[in-house]
Amino acid sequence: MDKIDDIRRLGRSGENVASIVRDTGVSEPTVRKYLRKADFSEKPPRVGKTPGSPLLAPYADLIDSWLSEDRRCWFKQRHSAKKVYDRLVEERGFEGSYSTVRRYVKCRRTELAAGLDSREAQGFLLLDWLPGECQVDFGQADFRVRGVLIRGHFLVVMFPHSNVGLAQVFWGGAAECVCQGLGDVFEFLGGVPLRAVFDSATEVGRRISAQVVTSELFRRFAAHYGLDYSFAKPCFGNEKGSVENKVGALRRNLFVLIPQFFDARGYNKSLLEACLKASDGKPHYRKGATEPELFEDDRAALSPLPASPFACVTWLTRKCDKQGGFRAGGNHPYSAGPEMASREVAVAMGAFDVAVVGLGGEVVTEYPREWGDAPTDSADPALQLRLLCARPGG
Repeated sequence: MDKIDDIRRLGRSGENVASIVRDTGVSEPTVRKYLRKADFSEKPPRVGKTPGSPLLAPYADLIDSWLSEDRRCWFKQRHSAKKVYDRLVEERGFEGSYSTVRRYVKCRRTELAAGLDSREAQGFLLLDWLPGECQVDFGQADFRVRGVLIRGHFLVVMFPHSNVGLAQVFWGGAAECVCQGLGDVFEFLGGVPLRAVFDSATEVGRRISAQVVTSELFRRFAAHYGLDYSFAKPCFGNEKGSVENKVGALRRNLFVLIPQFFDARGYNKSLLEACLKASDGKPHYRKGATEPELFEDDRAALSPLPASPFACVTWLTRKCDKQGGFRAGGNHPYSAGPEMASREVAVAMGAFDVAVVGLGGEVVTEYPREWGDAPTDSADPALQLRLLCARPGG
C-alpha cells in the first residue's frame, strides 16, 4: 500500500506516467492500473469455499464419496488427508501435490458436516447452570498411605454456577464409593443439591441411548436424600465440562506434592476444607464475582438434609467354605472364622470396609475392603484361636 500511495500521490501532483515509473521503479502497466483504480476498500477473505484445482477436479466426486462413507465409520478410523492423497496416487495416478488435496479435504469435511445431523455438525452452546446444581465425576491420583504409594480415585462434586468443587478420596469407583462421597459432601454442606449430572462411566448407573439403568444402592440413596439426577450422554464430555476441568484443577493444586496420610477417611475430612480454601478469593472466570460469593447462592439453593444419614453399604449373602472363608467384591477372599464354616453369613460391602454379620445379627469381624484385579487374602487370626486351642496341632 505504501507503493500504491506513492503512485497516486505523484499522479495527483501532475507527474506523467513515465516520470512515475522512473521514480517508483514500478512497471508502466502497474502504474496505469493503480492510477485508474477507483475503489481501494479491503475485500472480505475467502472462508469456507472449496478451493478448486484443474488437476483435482476429475477426482472430486471420488474424494467426496470416500468422505461420505467415513461418516459411518468410527471417527478414529476415517480417511486423513494424507490417506486420501496416497490412495489417489496409488489407485488413480494423481499427479498433483499433497497440499492441494489437504486443502480440498479440509473444506469438504466442513461442508459435508454442515449438511448432516451429526455430532460434528453440531455447534456448542454455553451451558448455564442454576445455583444448587452439581456435576459428579471421578479422577485418579497417587497417594502415599502409611508409606506405600497407591493410585486411588477421587470423587469430585462440582457446582458449575460458582465453579467450586469438593473432592473425596477412595480406592475404587464402585457405587458404594460414589454414595459415600456424595453423602459426606451433603453432610458437610448441610443440604442436598437440586440435581446431579453423572458420567456414564460411574458405577451408579449407565445411560444407554434413551434408557438409564441405575444400581439398587444408588436408587435407595437418591430416594433417601430426594436427589434428582441425570446422566451425560456417552462420549459427550462437553455436557459436564465444568467437572472435567475441575478434576484436573484439583489434582494439580491439591495432590502435588503427593499427599501422605494414615487413613483415607480422616484425610477426606480435611480435604473438604482444603477444596473450599482453594477457591477462597478466586474470581469466577466469567461472572464478575468471586467463587465463594457465588457458592453462597449454591448453598442457599440446597434442599434440607433428611433426619438421618444414609448407610452406604451393599448387603450380600455368602456361604462360607470349610475354613469359614468366602469371596466378595471380585477375587478377594475374606474369612468369617472357622465357626462359620459351611454356614451363610451376611456381608456389608462399604466404601472402605467389609463387615461380616452372623446369624444373630452380631458383627463377627470387619476387614478393610480390597480393590483391584490381583487376588488378595484377608483373615483375622483372632477368629482361629478357639479352634487352635481345640486342635493345637493345626
